[in-house]
Formats: sequence, structure tokens, C-alpha cells
Amino acid sequence: MFPFDAVLVWLDLAGVFFFAVSGSLLAARKQFDFIGSILLACMVSLGGGVIRDIIIGAGPPVAFTNPVYLIPPLLAAVLVYFLFSNVQRYTSLLTLFDAGGLALFCITGTLKALTAGMNPVAAILLGVTTAVGGGLLRDITANEVPGLFDARDIYALPALTGAGLTALLWQLGIFSGLAAGLVAAVVFAFRVTAWRRGWRVPLAVRGWHRAGGVSGAAAGGESRGRD
Repeated sequence: MFPFDAVLVWLDLAGVFFFAVSGSLLAARKQFDFIGSILLACMVSLGGGVIRDIIIGAGPPVAFTNPVYLIPPLLAAVLVYFLFSNVQRYTSLLTLFDAGGLALFCITGTLKALTAGMNPVAAILLGVTTAVGGGLLRDITANEVPGLFDARDIYALPALTGAGLTALLWQLGIFSGLAAGLVAAVVFAFRVTAWRRGWRVPLAVRGWHRAGGVSGAAAGGESRGRD
């Protein structure tokens, strides 16, 4: 049987750190102060896990019962404070760290739901919720268009892919640490490639056109890919 407890904690903490860095980078870009950077890092990195633990009724969310979970956001805020002046030209770092957190949280959210006795479909939905919940809170707080609802980007589909693969491998009884790494790599590659190439999903109604026209949207996607 997959050693859930040990691997989950490390995957969870790694996801917390990646998401926390994305939050602190956005705070720096928005010119928040250091306290604001810490708070935004905590919001994006711990928000999805809090939602997950509340939904499955796991008792007080782990973010409030295990002080270790507060270390990654603090570390992320400190690192960005000292390094951002040297990396501020590379805004793609925010997307890369966000993709890392997305890749790990869709796995941990799905695993925790499965071990709590949820059926695979519900576990997949909770995995996606865990992955996108923190980013949604981050973007709303920073007055950004949430990536989840941005027509110029693909955000939820990579998380859905990772959650689906995790549930499938778990049901087959072949989920392992190596499998977790491979699933995370697939999700990360999917998210970053979609962002770089400007992939999009269809709009809500067939025949509608994106603001600015097709060529404008394509140019916007190309510009985002080069950031």
C-alpha cells in the first residue's frame, strides 16, 4: 500500500512553498508591503488545503494545527524580499511557481479525499478544488482576473488531468512516490505549455468572439507567453 501519510506531508509542503512564492511574487509586482506579501503567500498556499479539510470533515484544517505549514510562506516572503529586485523582469516565474503548486495540490487533494472514503469522482473534484482554490483567493485579493476564469489561459484542465490520473492509479493499486512525481510532471508540463502556446478552451457559447477579435487574442496570448 502507498505510504500515504509520509509522502502526502512532503508533497503538501512542497506545494505550499511553490504557491507561496507565487503569492509573494504577485505581492511584489503589486507593490504590497512585506506583511502583505506574507499574508498573500499564506492565502494562496494554505487556502486550498483549508477548503479541502473543511469539505472532508477532517477536523481543524492542518494549516492551523501543524505549525510546520507556516514555514514555507514565511520562507517564500523572505526569499522574494531579497531576490525580487534581481528577477522582476522574469514575470514568468509567477506562472512557473503557480504551476508547481497546482501540480502538487491536485495530487494531495485527491489522495486525501480517497483515503477519507470519498468515491473517485468526488475525490477528483476535491483535488481540483484544492489545486485552484488558493490561486482564486490570491488573484481576487490582488485585484487580478483569476486564472480559473481567464479566457486567455488554461488553468483548471491541468489540475483535472492530474486529479484524474491520481484517482485512476489509486484505484488500480499502483500509486507510488514515483507515480506521484510523474503525474506532477505531466500537470506542470501541461500548464506551462498551455500558457506558453496560448492554448484556450471554447467560450461559454458557440459563435461568440473574444474581446479584441481572434487576432487580438492571439497576439495577447503570444505576449503572455513571452513574459
